[in-house]
Parts: sequence; structure tokens; C-alpha cells
Amino acid sequence: MSTSVKNRVQLEGNVGKNPEVKVFENNNKVANFTVATSEYKKNKAGEFITETTWHNISAWGKQAEIAEKTLVKGSRVSIDGKITNRTYTDKEGNKRYFTEIVANEVTLIAKKKKLRRNINFSHGSASSPRAPTPRHGEIY
Repeated sequence: MSTSVKNRVQLEGNVGKNPEVKVFENNNKVANFTVATSEYKKNKAGEFITETTWHNISAWGKQAEIAEKTLVKGSRVSIDGKITNRTYTDKEGNKRYFTEIVANEVTLIAKKKKLRRNINFSHGSASSPRAPTPRHGEIY
């Protein structure tokens, strides 16, 4: 009997910034954005705290188009995808590692209420309150 191990991730969280979309020479698109997920738990003193984790998301092709047309900073989103790791060399010649979720499916759950009147889908921009600052070491 053979078993297979799958690389699958499901996230539900809030979009941290409007998707940045790039179009390549072959007309393929990629949308890059961040998603914040939060866990609520008690600390050692018994107080409830929020622990936020930031995730880098890349959506390609049709999923990039969905992200571009529907997501804005603060939107609640569901991501189904897989974890990928890349390495690259920065301008100073240092080898860097980058972990991201490549989205197989991007689903808008809810728009941020304050954004509804300000969304401009043709340009992908909206005014909104600030999202939490990414943690040290994040590329975004």
C-alpha cells in the first residue's frame, strides 16, 4: 500500500496590502500580497493575547485575476494552496531564502466595511486604515 504526502495549506485571514500584479511577456499574471492570520490564546499571566502571523501569497493566472479584481487591504480571504521555498542572491551577494504560499484558489469572504464605497476595481486601489506592520525579516 502506498501513501502520498501532500503539500497543502488552507488559510483564512485578512489581506495586508492590495495585490501587486505583474504581467509577463507571455501575458501570464502573478498577484503578490500578504495575508495576516491571528490566534487568540492566554499568556502565562492568564491574559488573552493575539498572535498574528504574516503569510506571503502568490496567485498565478486566473487566480491572479480574481485577486486583482476582488481583494483590497483589509478584505477577509480564504487561500488554498501549497508552501514553496525559493532562494535568491540579493544586491550585496547574500543568499536569501523566501517562503510563500502559491495559491491554487483565492476566495473573497468579506470586504472590509469601511472600504465598500472606496473600492475601484479597475485600478485596484482603496483608502483604508493601516494594517499591522510586518515582522522583522519579511520581504514585504
